[in-house]
Amino acid sequence: MYRSHNCGELRETHQQTQVTLSGWVQTIRDKGFVVWADLRDRYGITQLIFDGERSSKEIMEIAKSLGREFVVQVKGTVIERASKNPNIPTGNVEVLVSEIKILNKSLVPPFTIEDRTDGGEDIRMKYRYLDIRRNPVKNNLIFRHKVAIEVRKYLSDHGFIEVETPYLIKSTPEGARDFVVPSRMNEGQFYALPQSPQTFKQLLMVGGMDKYFQIVKCFRDEDLRADRQPEFTQIDCEMAFVEQEDILNVFEGLTRHLLKEIKGVSIDQFPRMTYDEAMKKYGNDKPDIRFGMEFGELNAIAQHKDFGIFNEAELVVGIAIPGGAAYTRKEIDALVDWVRRPQIGAKGMVYARCNEDGSFKSSVDKFYDQEDLAKWAGATGAKAGDLICVLSGNANKTRTQLSALRMEIAQRLGLRKNNEFAPLWVIDFPLLELDEETGHYHAMHHPFTSPKPGQMELLDTDPGAVKANAYDLVLNGNEIGGGSIRIHDKQIQATMFRHLGFSPEEAKAQFGFLMDAFQYGAPPHGGLAFGLDRLVAILGGQETIRDFIAFPKNNSGRDVMIDAPAPIDDLQLKELHLKLDL
Repeated sequence: MYRSHNCGELRETHQQTQVTLSGWVQTIRDKGFVVWADLRDRYGITQLIFDGERSSKEIMEIAKSLGREFVVQVKGTVIERASKNPNIPTGNVEVLVSEIKILNKSLVPPFTIEDRTDGGEDIRMKYRYLDIRRNPVKNNLIFRHKVAIEVRKYLSDHGFIEVETPYLIKSTPEGARDFVVPSRMNEGQFYALPQSPQTFKQLLMVGGMDKYFQIVKCFRDEDLRADRQPEFTQIDCEMAFVEQEDILNVFEGLTRHLLKEIKGVSIDQFPRMTYDEAMKKYGNDKPDIRFGMEFGELNAIAQHKDFGIFNEAELVVGIAIPGGAAYTRKEIDALVDWVRRPQIGAKGMVYARCNEDGSFKSSVDKFYDQEDLAKWAGATGAKAGDLICVLSGNANKTRTQLSALRMEIAQRLGLRKNNEFAPLWVIDFPLLELDEETGHYHAMHHPFTSPKPGQMELLDTDPGAVKANAYDLVLNGNEIGGGSIRIHDKQIQATMFRHLGFSPEEAKAQFGFLMDAFQYGAPPHGGLAFGLDRLVAILGGQETIRDFIAFPKNNSGRDVMIDAPAPIDDLQLKELHLKLDL
């Protein structure tokens, strides 16, 4: 028996109990005649004491030879600790060691295995197995486990069946780039790793599995950032014989369940906002509604004077920063510099102070009088003491720029609080997006999304006006889930493929299996997929997903621990019928 108890278990009630513990040596304090060592496992820390008067000479010698991260087994007696530590649950007791065995020695770790480590991110990624021993990472992985368990519990209790779908599938032209896998048995042919189980879950609906879910790995070969990895995990769900309202109700319930069980937070309201409204009020389709600063459009009240920058703009729009009138000129100039950064791309910013006495002072007083500026305040909801910030230019770009400024200001003002949760449904997305470079439309979600009822005929006359029967669930300014009611009719699906630029032959080659299945009684169906990595990070009070993944990739898509991706040898290339010309 390696252990009778774990290292976080012992309390005063265990005094004089004989115990066996195993774990890693966290620290050693050698006072000559007494040695203390902290023994750690994933449950906690227990202090060990080796006493020259009560321990044998052999045991003392072993104790003095211990190093950080040695794996040891000890037997001993639980005794009251002379110098108690109220910061850990086991802090009132220690173990007087009577036997010790070194199970494995350790090199000196490249960084300290403590909550506050001296290791930078690169070194910790390289030695991720050591990083996992630290409480912050360990606890994040345990937290992820708890979320996944609650997801499975809720969905199972609501009649969903977990079904696994294949990882080796067929490459399709939609969405991001596929990761491809060469087939040894079929020369010149390739599998693709799934970007989602989309078509398989629709086939499960045809197969009569009317409530499906899967916590599943998905793969996208795309550029990376803090909340994106080349492989990620979805909570993938599909339901048959449902309308949009049915799906929204089920997954509002799941979100409520997770917030209640994981965070102890009760949420009553899940507001709904159309895509057009979200873009107009917040400049993006995943607005953070924990705070205000809604956009105020100023075209009608700012384009009547001789200020050419506004007069030539497609959109003039502003926000009111609470308390911003107190900013110094230097602080305001810093905001102007911030929006001019290449990542934001604004050419400049106009501002107006709302003074406490009701007057206004702006950077464009030459063109606008007090009456004009009062109208700006009314449009942006600015009050005395606020600062109005105004951007102008191309409508889409300007909304994106002001949205970024809004989020930056909220972060600086402490308005994005990790312990507050504000969910929101965004609905009525455009079905199609116009690619400005090619002039062609592509699906905003995917080609299996159904148009809103009654809008199918618009595809031939005004495709950009067609709304999708689609919905995204937003939490604290992050899209945590999205889905749609699917097309379940072969002819409608063929029409959609045609509008997306597929020839009948291309549609059959890529999706003929799905079209064929629709001929055998496909039920009305729809679904939703949550991004588990992002959901867990937000519930954990963070927006970066990496520390909630056991073995993540870096920003270049590399696993620096195992050094992947890596070349393969010539024999493997030959077996796969591949030749690399470098």
